[in-house]
Order: sequence, then C-alpha cells, then structure tokens
Amino acid sequence: MKASQFLISTLKEAPADAEVISHQLMTRAGMIKKLGAGIYTYMPMGLRVIQKVEAIVREEMNRAGAIECLMPMVQPGELWRETGRFDKMGPELLRIKDRHERDFVLQPTSEEAVTDIARQEFKSYKQLPRNLYQIQTKFRDERRPRFGLMRGREFIMKDAYSFDRDEASARQSYQKMAAAYRAIFDRFGLTYRAVAADSGSIGGDMSEEFQVIAATGEDAIVYSTGSCYAANMEKAESAPPKGPRPPAAQPMTPTPTPGKATCADVAELLKLPLQRTVKSLVLATDELDSAGEIARTRIWLLLLRGDHDMNEVKVGKVPGLADFRFASLAEILEHFGAEPGYLGPIGLKKPVTVVADREVAVMADWVCGANKKDFHITGVNWGRDLPEPDIVADLRNAVAGDPSPDGQGQLAIERGIEIGHIFYLGTKYSAAMNATFLDEDGKPKPFQMGCYGIGITRLSAAAIEQNHDARGIIWPDAIAPFTVVICPVGMDRSEAVRQAAESLHAELLAAGVDVILDDRGERPGVMFADWELIGVPHRVTIGERGLKEGQVEYQHRRDETAAKVPADGIAAFVKARLAA
Repeated sequence: MKASQFLISTLKEAPADAEVISHQLMTRAGMIKKLGAGIYTYMPMGLRVIQKVEAIVREEMNRAGAIECLMPMVQPGELWRETGRFDKMGPELLRIKDRHERDFVLQPTSEEAVTDIARQEFKSYKQLPRNLYQIQTKFRDERRPRFGLMRGREFIMKDAYSFDRDEASARQSYQKMAAAYRAIFDRFGLTYRAVAADSGSIGGDMSEEFQVIAATGEDAIVYSTGSCYAANMEKAESAPPKGPRPPAAQPMTPTPTPGKATCADVAELLKLPLQRTVKSLVLATDELDSAGEIARTRIWLLLLRGDHDMNEVKVGKVPGLADFRFASLAEILEHFGAEPGYLGPIGLKKPVTVVADREVAVMADWVCGANKKDFHITGVNWGRDLPEPDIVADLRNAVAGDPSPDGQGQLAIERGIEIGHIFYLGTKYSAAMNATFLDEDGKPKPFQMGCYGIGITRLSAAAIEQNHDARGIIWPDAIAPFTVVICPVGMDRSEAVRQAAESLHAELLAAGVDVILDDRGERPGVMFADWELIGVPHRVTIGERGLKEGQVEYQHRRDETAAKVPADGIAAFVKARLAA
C-alpha cells in the first residue's frame, strides 16, 4: 500500500466532546468520524484495525469448532416476546414498527434469533453439541452515549451460542470457549484479566468477563495478591468476618450530632474510627396484583459499616430483594420519622425488615442514627438494644486490603475495560421458546445453552487506552492498521531514496508484511508526527545522506531514538523484528 493511494486524514486537535484518550486519538488519527450521538463511521484507517481484530477472532472461533452464520440486525418483536425481553429489556432495546404496524427490534444481542435457528435445525441429540457465531452490528440505545467506541450506540460484536444436550456437556462447551477466548486475547498482545462476573440481564449461573487493564477503565477488578482469584466488583466476594462478636462494653446513649448527617462527619465529631459507625439504607419492594397495580409495599433497612459501600448486585440476590428500589422520602418518614442522615434501626414508627451486612452483624458498641434530626446513638449492641437482624448477608463492595475469599493473600483493585463476556445460560431461553431436541430416550428436552461475546469495536478502543503516549497510539503488531511504515525523506528529489524505498516496500510486501510507503512528499516532521499519532509500530526512515553511508534508520514506536541499520540488510532486520 502507498500512502498516496490511501486516505490519511489526521487532525491536530481532538473534538471538544472527546472525553477519553481512545476517543481523542481515534478521531485525531482519522480512524472514526462521528455521524450522530454514539454512532460513528469507521474510516479506512480504523476499519483496517477492526478487520484485523475480526480476523483473529474468526480464526480462533473456527479453530474451537464454532460455525459462522449471520443473523439479521432487525428482528421480529414476537421472538423477543417469547422470552419476555421485548418488555423487560427497557429503553436500551430500540423498538420500531414496519408499514404494517408490526413490532421489530434492532438487536443488541441475538439469543432469541439463534434459539429460533436451533429449534428448527437441531432435532436430535446426535446433532449436538453445536456452536453458532456471528460478527455483526449491534445497537443499544444508550441513555448517554460517550467515550467514542467505548460506549457507543452502534457497535460491532462477535456473539456465539452453544447448544448441548445436558449440563455436563454444556459446561464443557463453556470451558472450551473460555480457552478460545484466552487464545484470542493472548494474540492481541494486550494485558488482560479473566474475572468472575455477574450474569446480569443475560441470565445463567456461570459467567466470566475478560478485562483489558487500563487506568481509565470503567470497571473495578478485584484480585488476590496470593492466588488466582479475580472478579469484577459486582461479583467479588467479601471474606466472612472473624468472630465471635465482642461483648457489649458501653451503654446505649443518644448523642447530639448537630448538622452531621454522614458517617464520616459523625465519626469526626465523636473522634471515633469510621469503622465504628453504621450507615442505614432504606429500600422498598412492591408486590403487584393481577392487574399490575401495587398491592403491597415492603420496606427494608440495610445496615452497612460506615466505611463500606452497598453492592447493588449482591443486594439484589438477597431473598425478597430481587426487584428492589430505593424508598421514597414519604415512605422513609412514614417508617422512621426522620429524614436520611439520621436513620437507624432503633425507635422505628413502623416495622421494617432489617438486613445487616456480615461485618455489621459482628460489631459491638456501634453508632447509628437515632431517627431524630441532629442525633445519633452510640454504644448500640445486638441482642441487648435491638433484636438480631432478620437477615445477615454479604452486601458490600470489596475494598483493597480485605482478605481474599479463598484464604490466600489480600485483595487488590485495578481498573479494567470489559471486552469479552461468556455465560452459561442453562435453559433460560430454550425453555421460554420451547426449543427442544429428542434425547436418546426419545423424549424432548430443552437445549442447554451458553453465550459468548466479544466487543470488536470496543476492543480497538481498549487497546488504545492501554497503549498510548503523548505522541499518539502505540498499536500491538497484531491489530495495527499497518505493521510497518516506510518514510522516505526527499523521495521526490532523490532517485536513490525513491528506488531504495520502493525496493524495500516491494520486498516486504512479497514477504507478506503489512507495509505502507509514505510517498506523499511531506516534510519529515509531518510524516513522523502522522505515523506516531496513527501508531504504526515499526518505522523505517530512508534518507539520501544515510544511503551514502550505506545505512537507514529503524525505530519502534516505543523507542525514544532510532537505530542505524545497514541498508542492504534492512528487510531481513524488519522481518526478524516482526518474527520476534
């Protein structure tokens, strides 16, 4: 490829709405152009990256025995009604109507469509296991699309779906995909972690995320310093606290705390460690009648240590709290008689269900709100001052320094960007859609399913978040738009430079190297700035003075200075560097 035949459209400044470095650099490097909120055109330079990501994913999926297909981006709404997701998925699912007023959706994922294929195609256990995958455009109507390709509305994704006859074989398919994913991400040359994750709205009871480590990542990754334990923050367990609970040593005392409505402020006022305070969070759950109207509301009081934060995923798994919401101010006043900031479990106006985090359940002489403005209660103890909690559960986010739940080492936290997620689904979708096969005994059984996704376009942005400097992008070789760039200085003025550049270009092309020759006639500073911004990892500079000395310059994108290499050996040198 020659630069004069390609489209290079670099910018000196990033647009004002580009908040993260990948968005800034992809725009400046001419890889994407914004068409609308969260919707981007993939320009030729960016498309080359995406195509290389797709090629690696496709090779490893095929190697793992998955079969590629392509499902429609626009899907009938009745399929989604079979699983209940047409209504349950919320506004992220873009619903449209055709000219006949029939409902359709723009697919954010394809469980329904692929399950429909399975129930038509796979009639017997002899046809199983099967794994179908696609690389297809998806659409999620994000409330606030941001960060370029990191959280856009339209994106490219690889999604795969496995079908098995029983749970044991489904789990084998899951592990096969987990191994394939590790092979894929190893080839990208990125630093990543595979972490246990919550299944969320997709469903299932076994799930892993693949996270590219980056300081700008949206997700918190929790891992052990002494073992292979790793999970995202939603899933990370907190080790059970050491017991038993200490005996009460202080009297329960109402204490004035004027204007102090947070645990931190109360602890500072009373000169106590924050760990001695307990925060109160009030939730509500609604029971609906047959008409869908609220028949009964139940109020819950969650108690966490003052220095801990609530984990909403863990709370949602407490029996009875699956569909919780935060209580309204009117509901809080009705049950507690006070506004948030001074709430606690003592002196309630109406009964509530008390759920204590495991750490709170073993505390003694703790501090909580008095259900009276400007007052807290010190010296509170379970059993003596209030009944034992109705439920004790792990409710909190893990924090750095916690003991690892597997008993090996301590927990540490780093930031990551989710680029892949695998799920064991079980029969959630096959049962809902009556997708069955005839087993060996001649009886119909629902498919055991798995689901496996990789964000193709998101991965390119994540790679930049992990690999960049002040000059621009630093692509790993495997997914760079071009692997090598040849920069001839004064090519339009020197026949020797032109011949040397074109000869090297032809030799590398013949060897299968993805190389581009910058024949635009730009000044060296402009050439170098463009390719450093674009992030091509290997650069060869050819100049007339160097050729007279029998030398050219080679510089890797991460190197601070160039190295002189004999001109007659540069092709072999570059090929050796690429092989290494």
